[in-house]
Amino acid sequence: MKINLAAFEQARVLVAGDVMLDRYWQGATSRISPEAPVPVVQVQQTDDRPGGAANVALNLVSLGASSSLAGIVGQDENARLLETKLQQSGVQTRFHPSSKHPTITKLRVMSRNQQLIRLDFEEQLDTEAGFTQAFKQGLAETDLVILSDYAKGTLQEVQSLIQEARKMGKKVLIDPKGKDFSIYRQATLLTPNLGELEAVVGSCQAEADLERKGEALRQELELEALLVTRSEKGMTLLRAGHSPLHLPTRAQEIFDVTGAGDTVIAVLGLALASGHDYPEAMMLANLAAGLVVAKPGTATVSVAEIYTALHSEKLIEYGVLPVATLVEAVQAAQARGEKVVMTNGCFDLLHAGHVAYLEEARKLGDRLIVAVNSDASVSRLKGADRPINPLDRRMRVLAGLQAVDWVVPFAEDTPAELIAQVVPDLLVKGGDYQPEEIAGAETVLKAGGEVKVLNFVDGVSTTAIVKSILDKR
Repeated sequence: MKINLAAFEQARVLVAGDVMLDRYWQGATSRISPEAPVPVVQVQQTDDRPGGAANVALNLVSLGASSSLAGIVGQDENARLLETKLQQSGVQTRFHPSSKHPTITKLRVMSRNQQLIRLDFEEQLDTEAGFTQAFKQGLAETDLVILSDYAKGTLQEVQSLIQEARKMGKKVLIDPKGKDFSIYRQATLLTPNLGELEAVVGSCQAEADLERKGEALRQELELEALLVTRSEKGMTLLRAGHSPLHLPTRAQEIFDVTGAGDTVIAVLGLALASGHDYPEAMMLANLAAGLVVAKPGTATVSVAEIYTALHSEKLIEYGVLPVATLVEAVQAAQARGEKVVMTNGCFDLLHAGHVAYLEEARKLGDRLIVAVNSDASVSRLKGADRPINPLDRRMRVLAGLQAVDWVVPFAEDTPAELIAQVVPDLLVKGGDYQPEEIAGAETVLKAGGEVKVLNFVDGVSTTAIVKSILDKR
């Protein structure tokens, strides 16, 4: 399984649906009201969080993706508060301010991390032209669409949104509501929970019932896939031409399931938008759901949390990583007593010399990091006609080598700044350098590490390969 968490940063996802403000009042309870047999809560803390479709968008940006959000809000203070919080978090808001309805707000009164009561402030919404226009504008700037339906009215015309997105070649993932799933026909994927599915297809007492009825629904609605979340039983994925895939839950502790469905569809969509296949996306979504239900209230997860969970489960031991995640991975490896080796280069056309060099570097420790020059950096070093292969392809090829554990890009001419963040135990470089001449050597030596120079295989280089090809034309 090849997980590329760094690719999350390149994904663009449009979220549309019912946006709401989740408000929390928390305080101590020490007595019963003399007016009625109810606890008296002395409110000591208030917290406002984006909820519904807004929480889906928030999950996406917390994982490094670009996300825009189309929805309907009121012309009120809660709308301004919601928009401010989202924009501060990095979500591009495409709100239609309705003059007919207030912003949907849910107030939860909490004490000792227990919910005592929930108060909903809402009216049934109508799809308005301004919302539809905002959705269409967002389509041109996205890789994938997530529709978050809480049955509040924003997605009354959901079929037209699906068709508009599919016309532009976008995958459409939907968190559905209600008993009529026919309105979601020709979406790419639906993510109902088991109760929502049973409300449509009937009781599923055994796994075989779930598979049979779920697959019949998938075919009827012309979906690519159907993902059913099953609480403590995990998830089930149904796809055309594939056997059903069941994953057990990853949740170690369930504190609060509020917003877990938002996290599932956000991670699922982001994984698909960043090039992962359905099983990989399902595994990541399942893992993220297990993390978020261990947190109180509407919550999100980070790339670092997912990476740590993957690593602790030994599900990921290699891959292309963003810098922040790599730093945590290195620290975790060093804490276990593993020796981390790091090298760098352009690796434009990977050849036998590169492979031999990397294998030799890997033998010097327990983990090997390869830092790769960005395309602009290669051009500055090698000339305007280089690189031949773009950065993402060079990194994917390197990540596929058995000798390589982690691959990370850098944009500068040297990796000195990156090495200062990673601080490997051993820094190696190929060529005829003196150790003290190698970029980043000072940082490593100061931290008590080593710097070594390895020999390249004679007569093998990207430049020589390119010249040979040109000579034969």
